[in-house]
Amino acid sequence: MSDALVIVESPAKAKTIGKFLGSHYKVVASNGHVRDLPKSQTGVDVNNGFQPKYITLRGRGDVLEKIRKEAKNAKKIYLATDPDREGEAISWHLAQILRLDISSKCRIVFNEITANAVKNSIKGARPIDMRLVNAQQARRILDRLVGYEISPILWAKVRKGLSAGRVQSVATRIICDREQEILDFVPEEYWLIAAQLQEKGLKKHFEAKYYGEGGKKRELRSEDDAKEVLRRIEGADFVASEVKNGEKTRHAAPPFTTSSLQQEAARKLGFTTKRTMMVAQQLYEGIDIGKGAVGLISYIRTDSVRIAKEAQEGALAYIGVRFGERYVPKKPNVYKGRASAQDAHEAIRPTMIENEPQKIREYLSNDQYKLYKLVYERFLASQMSDALYATTTVNFDANGCTFRASGVRVLFDGFTAVYTEGRDDSQEKEVTLPEIREGDSFKPVKVDSEQRFTQPPPRFTEAMLVKTLEEKGIGRPSTYSPTISTIVDRGYISREKKLLIPTELGFVVTKIMRENFSDIVDVKFTAAMEEKLDGVESGDVEWVQMLETFYGPFEETVKKASETIERVKIEDEVSDIACEKCGAMMVYKTGRFGKFLACPNFPNCRNTKAIIEKIDVPCPKCGAALIKRKSKRGKVFYGCEKYPDCDFVSWDKPTAMQCPKCGGMMVQKVGQNGSYITCMDKACGYIHRSAKKAKQEDE
Repeated sequence: MSDALVIVESPAKAKTIGKFLGSHYKVVASNGHVRDLPKSQTGVDVNNGFQPKYITLRGRGDVLEKIRKEAKNAKKIYLATDPDREGEAISWHLAQILRLDISSKCRIVFNEITANAVKNSIKGARPIDMRLVNAQQARRILDRLVGYEISPILWAKVRKGLSAGRVQSVATRIICDREQEILDFVPEEYWLIAAQLQEKGLKKHFEAKYYGEGGKKRELRSEDDAKEVLRRIEGADFVASEVKNGEKTRHAAPPFTTSSLQQEAARKLGFTTKRTMMVAQQLYEGIDIGKGAVGLISYIRTDSVRIAKEAQEGALAYIGVRFGERYVPKKPNVYKGRASAQDAHEAIRPTMIENEPQKIREYLSNDQYKLYKLVYERFLASQMSDALYATTTVNFDANGCTFRASGVRVLFDGFTAVYTEGRDDSQEKEVTLPEIREGDSFKPVKVDSEQRFTQPPPRFTEAMLVKTLEEKGIGRPSTYSPTISTIVDRGYISREKKLLIPTELGFVVTKIMRENFSDIVDVKFTAAMEEKLDGVESGDVEWVQMLETFYGPFEETVKKASETIERVKIEDEVSDIACEKCGAMMVYKTGRFGKFLACPNFPNCRNTKAIIEKIDVPCPKCGAALIKRKSKRGKVFYGCEKYPDCDFVSWDKPTAMQCPKCGGMMVQKVGQNGSYITCMDKACGYIHRSAKKAKQEDE
């Protein structure tokens, strides 16, 4: 008989925690959720206080039997599922199954999977928090009612297999609205004029751009405006009329929350939100780094930028030793989170500052190393001193026309010695101006004018969408990744070169939702529902009453919509490929794994085929064409079109370039700082000369 049984969610976590607790503890995994609402029915008794009908999930029977057996032989049972609403609900379900007293000290939580954190959590065991459980139940029931009552209407009126959701429908609408803005956008003309001014006695140039008239800003709206300025400055001296020198500080970005991690991983690493969360989960649950498995980062589902005092003190001590005392701020950096943040957990950070990324790289996969390095450096930088810059702004007068030059020079690099935040938009390069005094005169070496047009708002990337959802209060950290996966899998949104673009189906479904379920796709309404769910967690809102207030009007809306919505037919896009079975021109369809070709004569003809994307590079083994394919997990690879007769395959994109060192095939790899071309044969290791720098930076 074991002294205690500890139940966690994942086998990986169980393995890590088991090593910390020793032989007196038995650690088992529930493999996530063990009970849920049935898929075959709504599973909610709306006439009886919205009582949910929970059933054991398929495939969990053997797991639960093992847990029951271990529970009978344990003197004490601890429920150690994740430290959030969902984890609390899983613990409650386990307590129901094992008939535990939920008011007893059976629940333990820890923000990181380290020996001290796990052992301390047992000392601080507490009862199950029913406020968290009810908040999760309310969310699950609310989403079930919306999904199961609207989705059948979409099946009947549009197409089978569609779905609606409280968060996914709003996310789809946001993307569709942006696309409509782009379609409706009318570009406006404007002109830029830039003068290249030469430093006295030197060949070096610096740039001054047209700003306005007499020191006041003016936009050049036409070619005539630009020509007028060019005429006036022809032959004129550029005299420095105003010189402003100053200093500015730049503060480090806060440590990662779930959403900011997803955004930065998309910008810097090219990761999808799903890929980011999968790798982050691995780092959180524990990896053997040569001295036993240990969680490398703290809990990954959080909207807080708060850091534990012990972690902050450890980071400051490390910074002082590694970089010098000047890099340690006079007062520890404290960051303010969003007003709507739950702030239930710390920000995402490394569990031990001593685990430098480079030191443990050999134990990590490529993705794990990249993401861990990102988390580690962001946290370290967040605790460092500000960067300090000298700024110079000079206004030049050229016959009444004002030109402006700006320069920035680094005085102290501060946190940027470790990390700089990525940006969705492009940044101008920082430049250093020569020493300029008022009255100094310069002759332009060259003056250029350029016609430009205002640009429509950009399409969403995953990073931009996550940022927008967070800013508008739509969903919570744990929902961003599955929401994006759902709207892509349903065919509402397509990914094209990292951009999220609505499909015709997405527009059609959004139009139906907007016209018939305006509240469900209303951003403010959805955000208000999130606040009410937070209120259930805090104990300020009664969860059944909240559902009753929502469901009455919602039920009436569903009845009306089912009667009034007319059938919508979406025509399939016809390809130029004939069906080899019946001769009809095949059409493009969208399934859970993306687009594919299907015969339009279904069900009489059930022929389908994958869309073949050839690359203009011959197979190095047989000379046939190479084809871009996807694995069962959706990862892109390249293989010969004559498979299985030819077994050539590469995870990296082949190029037409031949290795000058060994004559083999060169492939394009993607690193943290961009792509580079290298020999496919690792034993050769040749890197194309223009890519060596990028490769070295990546390493």
